[in-house]
Amino acid sequence: MNNGKPCVVIGVGGGIAAYKICTLVSHLSQAGVEVHVLMTKEAQQFVSPLTFQTLSHQRVITDMFSTDFEPNVEHVALAKMADVFVIAPATANLIAKVANGIADDMLTTTFLASRAVKLIVPAMNTGMLENPITRHNIQLLKDYGYHVMESGSGLLACGDSGSGRLPEPEEIQDYVEELLTPKTLAGKKILITAGPTQEAIDPVRYITNHSTGTMGYQLARAARNAGADVILVSGPVHQKTLRAICTVPVITAQDMAQAVLAKAGEMDALIFAAAVADFTPAETAVDKIHKKDSEGMCLELKRTVDILKTVGEHKRPGQTLIGFSMETKDVIASSEAKLTAKNCDYIVANDLREAGAGFGTGTNHVRILSRDGVVDLGLLSKAETARRILDHCLGGK
Repeated sequence: MNNGKPCVVIGVGGGIAAYKICTLVSHLSQAGVEVHVLMTKEAQQFVSPLTFQTLSHQRVITDMFSTDFEPNVEHVALAKMADVFVIAPATANLIAKVANGIADDMLTTTFLASRAVKLIVPAMNTGMLENPITRHNIQLLKDYGYHVMESGSGLLACGDSGSGRLPEPEEIQDYVEELLTPKTLAGKKILITAGPTQEAIDPVRYITNHSTGTMGYQLARAARNAGADVILVSGPVHQKTLRAICTVPVITAQDMAQAVLAKAGEMDALIFAAAVADFTPAETAVDKIHKKDSEGMCLELKRTVDILKTVGEHKRPGQTLIGFSMETKDVIASSEAKLTAKNCDYIVANDLREAGAGFGTGTNHVRILSRDGVVDLGLLSKAETARRILDHCLGGK
């Protein structure tokens, strides 16, 4: 931590994927992280130091024997400053050197001197990655307690197709942010629901809602970053799968109920962010209903299982239950009633008609209700809203 900011040092190796690290540096800097870049001489053949200097607003270190270092960027000081030290792209050569303690340039020297949390992001030709020597060196790094990201698969710069692609900058950033997050929920088991459910009318049509699952996925990500063991029960959404989270895909309200109730008793906390359908067709047509057969059609509905209420009725001592309430009027009154009726510890309420809140937005404005009153979080990004919800409802528990 430097000047109140988390500090990430990124060592850039000499691979064609080095250009992707420009985006990583930019995104981390915009997120309020102080980023310092070290480059091997090979990396400078792909990206200029000036590019990284412009994106990080920090001097880029390239030369082991430069005489113009200021004291606060000398390699040992930089090694001490780092909260997380990333090598990306980590070539086979770099991996071999750091796994065996070889420090023959500024990057490897600083890496060896640093006691920061370390993340290695391999990127290379498939044959090199799968070579037993490289696999052995990667295992050595894991044995030392370093974090190693799995490489992606696909078409490589050399023309081959296979493993060895550098993960996308957003994926690396996600891992870095997890490593930077204090583990306030370490040891806790948390189940989170997300997204809509779909209730089939016939093989073609279904009843659903506008939920994108963003809030639930951000809660799952924030809980994972804080050290929790997370199960995410997700309805059908277009969200990227979250790393290191057990995701259980479901379709219907009944599917979600079964998945939740199977695990509810083991959880320290359950967070119900999904927009579960309250009604489902009493019968699902075996074949598609055609227009000529549907004139004057009346669709008979029946209630779905109330998952939140069912879990609340069986809540064990010490277990925290957090429900969500989305309303279009009487938000506080309706949410207070839900808090009591469902035996929740907290209800997270928002108004669908409020600008910047509700479905399909990157922001949310929620009020957290408990038996102690109402806390208004104000308009925030959904990522920050998720962190604040966890801090308020589970902080210190």
